[in-house]
This record gives sequence, structure tokens and C-alpha cells, in this order.
Amino acid sequence: MTTMITTQHRLTLVALAALILTSLTLLSVPAHAIGLDYESRSISHAIRQEPPDLNTTTSTDTTSSMVLDHVMEGLLAYDRDNNLIGGVAERWELRDDGATFWIRKGAKWSDGSQITAHDFVFAWRKVLEPANASEYAFILFPILNAQAINEGKMPSHQLGVRAVDDYTLEVTLFQPCPYFLGLTAFSVLFPVKESFYQSRGERFAADAEDMLYSGPYIITEWVHGASIKMEKNPHYWRKDEIWLERIDIPYITEDANARMNLYRDNNIALADELVAESLQGALQERMQIKTFLDGAVFFIEFNFRDQHVTRNHNLRKAIQSVFNTDDLVYKVLGNPGSYPAYSLYPRWIKGVNDLYKREYPPIKPQLNAERGRQYLEAARKELGVDRIPPLTLLADDSPNGQKTAEYLQTLLKQNLDLDIRVDVQIFKQRLAKMTAGQFDMVVSGWGPDYDDLLTYGDLFLSHNLNNRGRYKSDEYDRWVGVAQSSLDTRERMDAFNELQKIMFRDVVIVPLYERGKIFVQHPRLKGVVRRAVGGDPNFNFATIEPPAGTAR
Repeated sequence: MTTMITTQHRLTLVALAALILTSLTLLSVPAHAIGLDYESRSISHAIRQEPPDLNTTTSTDTTSSMVLDHVMEGLLAYDRDNNLIGGVAERWELRDDGATFWIRKGAKWSDGSQITAHDFVFAWRKVLEPANASEYAFILFPILNAQAINEGKMPSHQLGVRAVDDYTLEVTLFQPCPYFLGLTAFSVLFPVKESFYQSRGERFAADAEDMLYSGPYIITEWVHGASIKMEKNPHYWRKDEIWLERIDIPYITEDANARMNLYRDNNIALADELVAESLQGALQERMQIKTFLDGAVFFIEFNFRDQHVTRNHNLRKAIQSVFNTDDLVYKVLGNPGSYPAYSLYPRWIKGVNDLYKREYPPIKPQLNAERGRQYLEAARKELGVDRIPPLTLLADDSPNGQKTAEYLQTLLKQNLDLDIRVDVQIFKQRLAKMTAGQFDMVVSGWGPDYDDLLTYGDLFLSHNLNNRGRYKSDEYDRWVGVAQSSLDTRERMDAFNELQKIMFRDVVIVPLYERGKIFVQHPRLKGVVRRAVGGDPNFNFATIEPPAGTAR
């Protein structure tokens, strides 16, 4: 769940001239853009990237998740306090061997037709079909026959899920799954209407008219790379509880300073993911700064494929031996709210009786450049080369991505005399190159899909397609199996600790930082939910206070 924190970090102050220079390059502002309007019950927001994939059966990224969280809904959903509540399902029952969900008779698609249990059966089968190539197929593996179907060993109709009738969905599990209810609120398990899907073919979810919506809003306009408009879904089952009539996204820009200027000019109601430069102006203007941990942990991920030298353990140990997370967080990024990271597990997640990091402290590397050079020499001999060839470091074009890549390039050259070729790509292309394995190292990040530590722990499971470096360990897989099936909290937490130790020992990743988001929000905009689990930010519960002197 989202954790609110007090900013404790040093603020990196940049000359005001830099802020002014940025404002001169601000993208053009559409004449109709307004941050919020009480009379029309509308707000405007800016996002960093074009949503790469709004097909719920294949989507993997956080930008798409933010949009999908407004236009789609699954069996369960999250309330304003980030607790699981009924969504399309009005009630449910979870057992060790399965689950039953009863569909609301008032739950409608945006075309007015009833959402049925058959829509979930079709969607989940589609996720698992090998031809669909869903990177999240593994998340359904607790269901009977799911893994065999995804591996092409069984037809999808043998999945352990069936529609007893239009309003009753029966799920058979092959092993206990204590976190299954949380999965049903995740976008990959959202419903898909088969007849609509078939009518769209390869165009499904490619444009606004190629989507059918089950959530509070529908996309009425989508200009790719430029803007998105969402309006209240008149067929949504609890539409009377949704206050906002329209959510406009008239800007798509990575530039945090541009977003800050848009907010300052009342073109958007919330400026998100501020960096030190844009924060300077906000502090001078005495804006109310808000911050929270969004659950994302960033790290260097290595490529373990045979043709990449990063498969060598000593080479990875060398890099682990010289990287200083404190320097990156405090001296390079300078973003208040972010923390140094020593593990894939974030600091806010709970263990048995306390925070997990207190009960199971991560191993911290002993920083030693000389030892790092010894590891590097051992790697050179094992690889049979006179010199380690230049390594390709993949990163996206966000400010943090570029700063991190440049820091790593300098650090590894100075301490290990390693040549690093930085490959900066837009967000969508970075994901594509990760999936294709076109990197030696990549500045990557992972946020939670559901409220359980397994959402981090199973990332490097051998058959998890989100394991882009293709790390493989039978020992790691075995401990993930324990965490997946055990109903004993202590046993599960012990298993996660074993996974944490293996990640450090094998240098599966080098943790970089744990992201805290800094933002400013219009004081009259209320009910915005910031969350680590689910799309963020979420405006489904948002309202606007009337201007002073306006009759309510």
C-alpha cells in the first residue's frame, strides 16, 4: 500500500535560471486546457509517456496501468483507502483448492451489455495462450493447468476456470494461493468480451474505438503521442458514486519542469514526479509539496544469455563491489523522497510482525574498488579475453534514467576501467529492447502488481517473461514455490529471505534506489488516491471543491 512519508533528504538546489530556461522550451498549450473546472466536473492531467499497451491481456507498464485503472475493472478493486472491495463481483469465496465469484447483475460493459463470467474465462484463457505472448501469463499459474497451457502442453479450454452460468465464476487452484484475491484486481485478470475481441482482431485496444470498457470511464478520444480524453461511463454499475465527469490528458511529456510550468499556469491539476530543478520553483512559491513511496525499486539488471559477457559471475561481482547507492541517491539524483536500495524488496512492505526490512535486513555490499578489480581480472581470465569488451547499458530517456546511466558510465570507467556504451531509448522502445534481450545491462525498475511480497520475489523466476535478463536458478525457483503455496506467514517470509540472499550472492541485480514521488496538487482537488498497488495516480474518487463564494 502507499506509504506517506516526511521529506528528510537534502534538497539539491539548482539556479533559478535553469528553471526559466526550461520554461522557454515548454510545449505548446492547447487553448482548451484547464487544470480543473468545478462546473463541468473536469480535470486535466499530464503523463510522462504514451501508453504502450492498453490490451489488458498483454500490458505490463505503469503508464498503461494508470489509464486502465480508470477505464477497466476486474472482479475485485481497490477503494480510496487501498483496501480490496468488490468490483464486477458482488461477493466471493476463497478456499485452499479454489474460489467462487458471483458477478453483479448490474455490472455492464460500456455498450450496455451484461459483463458475465464467460468474459473472465475468455480473458484468462487468452492471457495463457502461447501465441498471445503475455509476459504476465505466469501470474495465473496457481490456477489448475495454467502453466501447462502456457507451455503449449494443453489446450486453453482445460484451464481450471469455468462459467457455471452467466453470473457465477468457478476457479480451481492446483495449490493454495493466499494472495489470489489480490490478483483479481490486477489488469491482466480483467474481463474481455469475446465477440468484441474477435471483431477487432489485431486492432484490439489499439485505439479508443477498439476497446470495450468495464470501469468508471471510457476513452472518447486518443491522439497517439499527444493526448487522451476520458469521460464517465454511463453504464458503470456505480456511476452515481463517480463525481468527475471528465479526465483530460492533454499533455504527454517526460520533462518534469514542463509539467511544473503547466501546473503553475493552471493547465493541469497535479504535477507529478517532480525533480530537484522543478522543486526549486515550487518551494520558492511556497506550494504544498507532497511525497509518497510509490513501491518502485530501480536496479541494474544483467543479461544472462550465453552471448553476453555479463553472464559471468565475477564480472557482476566487480560491478557490485564499486556501486554506491548513497552517492547515486543523494549526490546524483537529488530527489527528496527517494531512498538508497540494497534489496529488490521496498522498505514499506510488511513481514511477519514488523516491516520486512527490519525482520530480514538485506546484505549490504562491501564497497572496495581494489577487490572489484580482482573480480574483474578473474572474469577476464574466465572469459578468455585480454580486455572486457564495451558493455551496452540500456536506459530510458527520463531524467532519472539518463542521470543514472551517465553516473554508472563514469563510475565503472574510473573504478574498473570498463567501457560503457549508453543506449538511451524512449520508454516504449526500452521495454521492447529489454524483451528482445538487446542489452548487457539495463537501468530497470519494478513496482508491485498486487499487495504481496511475491510480486517482487517471483520477478526472477525462470519462466517469468518479465525476467528480461533470463536469469535461471533451480534453487531460486524452488524457494518461489514455497512462497507461492505456503499458508504459513513465517515460512513464506523465510522463503523470501532466501530469495533475497540468492539475489545478492548471484548478483542477479544491483539495487539502485527506491523511488519516492514528489508532486503538487491543486488545493481544491480532493480525493486523489496515490498508491503503490494499482494505477497511480487514481482519480476515481476525486472531487473538486467549489470556488470561494460558490453555492454548492
